[in-house]
Amino acid sequence: MSVLKGIRVVEQGTFITGPCCAMMLADLGADVIKVESPDVGDPYRNFKGGLYSAHFQAYNRGKRSLTLNLKEAADKEVFRDLIAQADVYIQNFRPGAAGRMGADYEALSAINPRLVYCSISGFGSEGPYVARPSYDSVTQALSGFLGVATNPDNPRLLGPALADAQTGIYSALGICGALVERGRTGKGKLMEISMLEAMMHFAVEPFTGYFALGEIPNALDRPRLAQAFILTCKDGRHLGVHLSSIDKFWEALVQAIGGQALTADPRFETRPKRIDNYEELLGELNKIFATKTRPEWLARFEGFDLPYAPLNNIEEAANDPQARHLGMIVPVVDAIEGAREAVRTPFTFNHQRATESHAAPLLGQQDQAIREALAKAPGAWPEA
Repeated sequence: MSVLKGIRVVEQGTFITGPCCAMMLADLGADVIKVESPDVGDPYRNFKGGLYSAHFQAYNRGKRSLTLNLKEAADKEVFRDLIAQADVYIQNFRPGAAGRMGADYEALSAINPRLVYCSISGFGSEGPYVARPSYDSVTQALSGFLGVATNPDNPRLLGPALADAQTGIYSALGICGALVERGRTGKGKLMEISMLEAMMHFAVEPFTGYFALGEIPNALDRPRLAQAFILTCKDGRHLGVHLSSIDKFWEALVQAIGGQALTADPRFETRPKRIDNYEELLGELNKIFATKTRPEWLARFEGFDLPYAPLNNIEEAANDPQARHLGMIVPVVDAIEGAREAVRTPFTFNHQRATESHAAPLLGQQDQAIREALAKAPGAWPEA
């Protein structure tokens, strides 16, 4: 991927939001230098001991690591040299922290007026919650997203750090927009985004439903209205079907499972009735699905025009025939330790997809190369 080739990024990110944002840009071809503290670097490095956790690898591939102690004059000068040549700066410090280290927007834009400065926070740069710490689970709860994503009778946090990752992705989108504007005006820009704002926007459909209908949606509404079901097979494994608003999918399911008796049941004879009797229909479908194993049902469904899928675990998804056909799993070509394979970036440009991934850097892996390049050409970006 090279659509952002030539874009130079300085990232001072920790954990997920900032690193995910910079990783998205690196996946698209940007040159990302990750500035870390010399002792332990990004705290996500030692999430489970050591300095190269799988969690860190996930969000930091394709970057270069430079360790700087910004309390030292020489390292501060190196940082200023990088900023002077950078296109983008990314940080996800708590509000006020960047200013205390001389890395706020005012200071860095004075060095480089063309700089697109991205500041990521939990709740924004002002307001009653500005001083609170925030993490993924806090944002899942506060934003309303959990209210439409988990059973209201037994609410649970989502396993993946969805709020963190979504905020990183939104941040990368905003940066790309600011770069396009800079192409017209020649001027950089401060872009601020918070996890709360990102997750509320991500839940735009339920919020719109609330404003339009005056009803508070919950997690059961969409599956019921979309007629989507997770079904349990004879072997205890699961698969999903999505019948949507098109009657042909219901008819295909009935034919595939030999469920003609369901159409004669007055509770299920029309789509509105199937919506009203969603739980009852789920129970009847589970009785039928309990008669065959999941492989048997999957083989049965192949001849029908029906939206369905096995509920894959990560290993199954990595080896799914469609995922393999799309080349979703690619080699990490410069791995020193850690993962030797990775999920590629999802974009395809002119029918070309990424065919490899680059490893996340060891702490300070490029220290010597970057410092030597700066010494040879002061004021110039150290090319990889």
